[in-house]
Amino acid sequence: MKLYHAAPSPFVRKVMALLHETGQLDDVALETVATTPLAPDASLAATNPLGKIPALVREEGPTLYDSRVICRFLDARAGGTLYPESRVWETLTLEATADGIMDAAVLMIYEARFRPEPHRSEDWLEAQWTKVARALDVLNGRWMSHLSGPLDMGQIAVACALGYLDFRHPDREWRRERGALDDWYAVFAERPSMRATRPE
Repeated sequence: MKLYHAAPSPFVRKVMALLHETGQLDDVALETVATTPLAPDASLAATNPLGKIPALVREEGPTLYDSRVICRFLDARAGGTLYPESRVWETLTLEATADGIMDAAVLMIYEARFRPEPHRSEDWLEAQWTKVARALDVLNGRWMSHLSGPLDMGQIAVACALGYLDFRHPDREWRRERGALDDWYAVFAERPSMRATRPE
């Protein structure tokens, strides 16, 4: 299998952390690409028509894309421990919440990086951050018991989202008034899978 990959992407990091946690790193060749919304990598676009990473090329079937699809596939391949049936809807909802944080945080970077300065919208940037902040508040309140439970993909996704906020938006100080989430992340971020995939 081949994974189209760029280390700074939080969506790629989710897949890489899963590969570490499930012992499948040696089964996947990494194809590092430089791709942007305005200039998608040609080889990536040939396998994923959306031109987005991650994308997992398989010999036995079509290329898989969207990190949630890839993670479900790889988890099933490894025996299916990270989407436990007993709490699968909670795990999927938590993963979707984390992915929404990542989506909004990445769009904020795109606004600053790819839109000409005269056309950038501070209102739009703040609207994206409002989504992030609401999701963080819900994680800090509603989801701490789940985050503190047995390992699943929801926890990995949340940790990747928080790591991306530290990486790209440190000035937003997501930890403020979210002590429970901060404490949980301080411990989870030291897992070997998280340390090995930390963006530089």
